[in-house]
Amino acid sequence: MIIGMGSDLCDARRIQKSIERFGERFLDRVFTEKERERSERKKLRAESYAKRFAAKEACAKALGTGFRDGVFFRDLGVVNLPSGKPTMRLTGGALKRLNTLIPSGFEPQIDLTMTDEGPLAQAIVIISAVPKAPR
Repeated sequence: MIIGMGSDLCDARRIQKSIERFGERFLDRVFTEKERERSERKKLRAESYAKRFAAKEACAKALGTGFRDGVFFRDLGVVNLPSGKPTMRLTGGALKRLNTLIPSGFEPQIDLTMTDEGPLAQAIVIISAVPKAPR
C-alpha cells in the first residue's frame, strides 16, 4: 500500500551558487558522506548534487512533513541497492517519522527515480508498506 508520494524539481545552477557561496558548510549540512563521495567523482558535479537534493525534497514530501518535526536534510540519503537501483536510506527524525507511518506486520519500501536534463534535475519518491516476509 502506498503511504506517501513526493516529487521535486531542482535547478543545478541554484545548487552551484550555494556551493560557491557557502562551500563545505552547505555540503556538510545537506549531503551525506556517501552522497558527497559519489557527486565529487562526477564531471557534472552540480547536476549530481541537484538530483540528490531533489530526492531529499521529494522524500520529505512523501513523509508528509517536509523539513520540520525533526526531519533534516542529512536524515535522507540517496543510496544504491546491490542491483544499482537508487533508494533512500533514512536516519534520525526521518526514520522515526517513517516508522510511525508503517502499520504493524509491514515494512517500508522506498522507490526513487531521479533524472536530469541540465540544468534541471527531478526526483520522484514513493513510500510503500509491504508485508514482512515470513521468517
